[in-house]
Amino acid sequence: MGSSYLTNPVVFLVQTLFGLYLLAILLRFLLQLVRADFYNPISQFLVKVTNPPLKPLRRIIPGFGGIDLSSLLLAWLLKAVELLIIISISGGNISLITPLIWAIPELVELLINIYLFGILIQVILSWVNPGSYNPAVSLLYSLTSPLLTPAQKILPPTGGIDLSPMLVIIGLILLKMLLIPPLLQITSSPF
Repeated sequence: MGSSYLTNPVVFLVQTLFGLYLLAILLRFLLQLVRADFYNPISQFLVKVTNPPLKPLRRIIPGFGGIDLSSLLLAWLLKAVELLIIISISGGNISLITPLIWAIPELVELLINIYLFGILIQVILSWVNPGSYNPAVSLLYSLTSPLLTPAQKILPPTGGIDLSPMLVIIGLILLKMLLIPPLLQITSSPF
């Protein structure tokens, strides 16, 4: 009884701390990929927060074609460590390789969720405070532009209303529905 009482809060704490750091690493990866403003204060924050583990990793794993492979590897390893800790706290016993496999669908889902929430936040901000400058909004536009720009060509704004975010959100949800369940099944992930 005592261990289950503490298990949920400890698991929550582990998921929160790892989740925030994983989000920072993946945001840094995605912002580099879309070539967002490096001197934006939020970009600088992400660089400072993620540099300690990434600097030594970059000496071993170089980037490839503009893709920061060390960031992806770090995110993958951290997600695997998080899953290993959660399983250990919950009293499970697995091999060290299993969390590495289970981390793959978790990271894919997190990447899709970053775009889903990014577009949703951008839409809400366009209703609440359109046209104002904010460093976060600037990065948000840089991040979502590669998805929204092609969607705007398919579904151009009509009568001052841009429905392309809805098209992209539907596409991302469908991608999530079609991609995550098979990945979970292939990796035999319980999550």
